[in-house]
Amino acid sequence: MQRAISSFALAPAVKVKLINAGFHSAADVCDLQPLHLSKEAGISQEEAEEVLQATRCESNQGRAGVSRLTALELLEREQALGSIVTFCSALDSALGGGLPVGKTSEICGVPGVGKTQLCIQLAVDVQIPVCFGGLGGQVVYIDTEGSFLVQRAVDVARAAVEHCSLLAEDAEQQEALKEFTVETILSNLFLFRCHDYVELLAEACLLPNFLAQHPEVRLVVIDSIACPFRRDFEDLSHRTRLLNGLAQQLIQMATQHSVAVVLTNQMTTKIANCQSKLVPALGESWGHAATQRIILHWEGQRRLASLFKSPTHREVTVPYQITGQGFRDVVLSYPWKTRADFAISSGSACKRPRMEGGGRT
Repeated sequence: MQRAISSFALAPAVKVKLINAGFHSAADVCDLQPLHLSKEAGISQEEAEEVLQATRCESNQGRAGVSRLTALELLEREQALGSIVTFCSALDSALGGGLPVGKTSEICGVPGVGKTQLCIQLAVDVQIPVCFGGLGGQVVYIDTEGSFLVQRAVDVARAAVEHCSLLAEDAEQQEALKEFTVETILSNLFLFRCHDYVELLAEACLLPNFLAQHPEVRLVVIDSIACPFRRDFEDLSHRTRLLNGLAQQLIQMATQHSVAVVLTNQMTTKIANCQSKLVPALGESWGHAATQRIILHWEGQRRLASLFKSPTHREVTVPYQITGQGFRDVVLSYPWKTRADFAISSGSACKRPRMEGGGRT
């Protein structure tokens, strides 16, 4: 039985308008677009987004409730999904092989520390052919800050193609390189630009249909989650409700469509006991949204990545650098063999050292 609109945690005035307009259950609204619902019910588009978030989460939970798995089946499924390497073997080792598919990961940091650089690197790395240890997938990249630079994506893609071409040994890998080019990498990167939180919430509602039509997508990036939610909000409780609904949508999306969801977040100053420190933005409740949280920060002139929150790995801090070729180790990196090789430290020498350069930050 579909849940009644009156039972949802919505503003009383919104529920009255919905019921007066003929919307009595979740089934009546879950397939509508925000603009359509706004006009039909006489509510604002922001209120329509909140209604759709609440009702669609309920609908998805109902569908997911019939699925039953043993712990062993769940473990095997998660292992089969794999992970996305970062090209920084120290960070990959700390993550157990890279950023996991089927989970949500948050990357926090101050401006210029390399959050977008890491996202672009992941958007390229997820497309590396399976025979080279990659996933051979596609990527959805949602840009809320206007910070995505296609030329930077070209640089990172070209470096990845050259790296794989040096490692190609057998006929399968040689054949895979024919389809792994800069042009195909860019054509498999679907870029969406959202200018405010309304557009971002609308895109989140549309994404499941897009992913169903593009089953090869293995990565969804939102860069950044903080930008649209740190302005135009006088009612912080309203913002918290919207963020909580969005977090649930992203978790369900990661699970149901077998994609890695990567979110970037900004930093803000928190004052406690007459002392100030930098902490991730959007409040403490948002800190529970992602499965794991990585904080990129400076120590003098060094860039450091700290695995701050993870259910399966210990907290650890590793150095990294941004080069002309992308996100890399500070020391000479290790050869790429398989995903399992990235999960452990190795002293092997690289076939060709990755060159340092003055990449954008």
